[in-house]
Amino acid sequence: MRIESRSRAEARIRRAKRKSVRVQVKHWSVYIIRCRDSKLYTGISNDVERRVAKHNEGKGCKFTKSRHPVKLVYQEERGTQSAARKRELEIQSFTRTKKLNLIDAG
Repeated sequence: MRIESRSRAEARIRRAKRKSVRVQVKHWSVYIIRCRDSKLYTGISNDVERRVAKHNEGKGCKFTKSRHPVKLVYQEERGTQSAARKRELEIQSFTRTKKLNLIDAG
């Protein structure tokens, strides 16, 4: 029987752990933010907090660049990017009143 050195055994254990670690799946969400001028912006992201921070830094998108600070007022998890994009387009087609009702209900 061969005796392995401690560092070799540790390396083997680390490799086995890496193989067994599951990939963390990021879920996509649809979000609505209210801008400084009370306009509503709808978008999608797999990390909404980071995305809202980007909007507040003026680096989010052209629409919110001159309208920060923004506030997250609605978030809805959708799972896949495709599902989130479809829901985003659906919400974008809503009237302002319907969006406000969605925010109040959510």
